[in-house]
Formats: sequence, structure tokens, C-alpha cells
Amino acid sequence: MRVAVIGAGIVGVTTAYELSLDGHEVTVFERQASVAAETSFANAGVVAPGYVTPWAAPGMPGKVLRQMFGEHAAVRLARPFSLALLAWVWRWWRACRPSVHQANRSRMIRLARYSLERMHALSAHLQLDYEQAQGLTVLLRTPRDLTLARPGIKLLAELGVNCHVVDAARAREIEPGLNTDTPLHAALHLPNEEVGNCRQFAHLIKQYAQQHGALFRFHREVEGIEAGAQPVVRHRALARFDGTPLAGVDTTTTLPEPEGRESFDAVVVCAAMESRRLLAPLKLKLPLAAVYGYSITAPMRELTEHGDVGPRSTLVDERYKVAISRLGKRVRVAGSAEIGGSLQAQNEQALATLYKVLNDWFPGCAVVPNAQSWKGARPMLPDGPPVIGNTGLPGIWVNLGHGSSGWALACGSARLLADTMAGRSAAIDIEGLGLERLR
Repeated sequence: MRVAVIGAGIVGVTTAYELSLDGHEVTVFERQASVAAETSFANAGVVAPGYVTPWAAPGMPGKVLRQMFGEHAAVRLARPFSLALLAWVWRWWRACRPSVHQANRSRMIRLARYSLERMHALSAHLQLDYEQAQGLTVLLRTPRDLTLARPGIKLLAELGVNCHVVDAARAREIEPGLNTDTPLHAALHLPNEEVGNCRQFAHLIKQYAQQHGALFRFHREVEGIEAGAQPVVRHRALARFDGTPLAGVDTTTTLPEPEGRESFDAVVVCAAMESRRLLAPLKLKLPLAAVYGYSITAPMRELTEHGDVGPRSTLVDERYKVAISRLGKRVRVAGSAEIGGSLQAQNEQALATLYKVLNDWFPGCAVVPNAQSWKGARPMLPDGPPVIGNTGLPGIWVNLGHGSSGWALACGSARLLADTMAGRSAAIDIEGLGLERLR
């Protein structure tokens, strides 16, 4: 089949790879100059099936309200706050019921485990070389933090996740760079979880997709799609195509025509927040909201004869919901959940929280003047899991709504979609991962 994939974030790139691997003639439309240039650009990099969970959980509304107005709140409100977003919050609140949460958490963990298996298989088969490390340590500053974490720890054990509570001394053995001046009561250690550079992985997978014949068209804005036996993609160029090279544009994979209208056998929408705009004219209105996250990335200093004193792998400060990840010789600090607002308006207090957590645990480890900050829009559905599969509209498929777990779910989601499009049985139970869940 001739298949169009709209969006070249980590979900779109892995989808293009799996479809091209199956022998389809794949064309990817992306408005940016390269893959993984928006939400996938500078995320925390954590691939931890045990920590993939719906944001809609019992008790979460109260937690959000209690901390929302604190100086270093993990969740913030920002203006503008639309009626559509209020409707999303209402659906999120209803999804916090225990029975709904339990079903959605099971779906997400099942998908996350499969996705990790698929990522390992791809990495081994293709011999992918990208920044990665193993192990996740959740830092619990006080006895109260440990008490609040107990229900989650119990659930992880029930799910068979390799995790155990360790005291502060053992936590400092696992992560010897931890600042001894910052109080630490205990930690939760998950030795099998991972961290990896999502953007590097996406660029590598893109190359292998191209080897299988996938065509990437960058600087291409998809203006609309039309359902049908031969669904149509309407697109236009966002860059200058006057014959002169444009910085950042891969001219070998970008068509020169300023506008286009092309028919395919199938169209797969992986366009994150842009998916709402594309699907709404087809009377498919997904309850998709942007929950913004922040990160800072900086080189690590060489402070001792034994090397740097940054993190060995990934840590999560449970109180502030901030992750500190090692990516090669750099450290990335990521966190915050901002509801409302816009991608362009950065909240300086959110960035200040990231710097505070980094300084609490690894003071002086980063070359702060060289730090790069980032804000990304996580495309989140109110109940948690993504939607993967046929929309019911002729020729239109979706693979979207992964929220803050896109990197952890991408490889599995892509393979499931490819198998479903081919009429094959999926490797895992896909109950609850289709659009019928939201209807």
C-alpha cells in the first residue's frame, strides 16, 4: 500500500519504519526541518514501563489542587484556559475513578513492556548506537514522601516490576554523586528501567526507514486530509523552494512543489496536537490537550580525577516530580506539567524548579552557562492511554495521544499499528487502545 504518515516525532518515525519494513510505500509529512524536532526533542528520556501510568489516578485531583500554587509546584495553570480545556479537565477528573484508572494503567503498562521489548529488538538487530544508561532511582526526601509512595510501590510489586526500597546509604552507593547536604530518607530502586536519547534514536530509525524506501518530506504543512477509498493529503511547503539550498532542509527528501494534493491507500495521523485540527473536519473530535513539560540540558563538568560527579543513570525527585537523566556527557533535568498557556510562553518559575532540583542533588555538576532550555507540548488524552488503529473513517488511521510516555510507548505502538493495518493478530491484547474507548 501507499501510506502517508503525518508527523515525524518519535511515534511518527517508528510508525514509518515499521510500515516500510512491512513493504509499504511510505511518505512522511513533517512541518519541521528534521525528525523529533518538537515534543520528542528534549524529553527526560526515561523508558520505564513500571513508571508509565495514567495521569488520571485516584486522589490526583486533590494532590494537584494542594500543590498547584506552591513556588515549586509540579503542576501549574497558565492562561489562556479555554472551554475545551475545561471539558478535558472534566473528563480527566471522571477518569480518576479507581476502576477506570486500574484498567487504563494495565493497558499502558502492557503496551510499555511490549514497546521496551520491541526497542531492544530493534537496537540489537540494527546495532543502534545512541546515548543510553540503565537504572532508575526514585528519591524520597522524608518519611512522609515514603509513606505517600507506598501504594505505588505496592502496585509495582504486584505488576512484577523489579523494584525495592533502599535506605539513604544504599541510594548513595547506587548514585555516589548525590549531594550529602540534601536530606534523603530513602529511595526506590528500579534496576531494569532505562534512559535513552529519544532524538538520537529517532534519527537512527529514520535512516533505516529510508533504507526500506520511506520518503521524508520536511518543511511540509499538512493543511487537511480527506477520507475515502483513496484518502487525500493536502499539503504546502513552509520553506523557500526557488532552487537555492535552505539551511536545515534535507533537499534529497523534500519535494520542490509549493503545494500538493496526493492520494494514498491509507493515511496515519501521528501529528501530536496538530491531530485535532486535521481530524475535526472529518467529525472526529478527540479530547486531546497539550500538557506542557520543560527541560534543561547542560554539559557535565569534570570535577575529580575519577571523572564527573553527575548522575550515573536516571533519578526522579518524587516530591517535585522532576527527573535527572544522564545522556552521555550531558545531564538533562525534566519536569513540570503546565495546563493551559502556549508553547511560546515559558514559565521562568518552572525552569527555576528544575535548576533547584539539580542543585539540590548534584551541585556544580553542570556547566550552567551552556545549558539549553526547552518546552514541549505533550499530546495527552484525559484518561491516559494513546489511541492506535482505525478511526472508522475510510482510509484514516491514528497513532497518537501518548502524553508524557511517547518515548516509552513509541516502538510498541508502531508495531501494533503496522500489524493491525496488515490484518495480523497483535502481539499483545489491544483492548482499550482504540477510539472506541473514548466514545
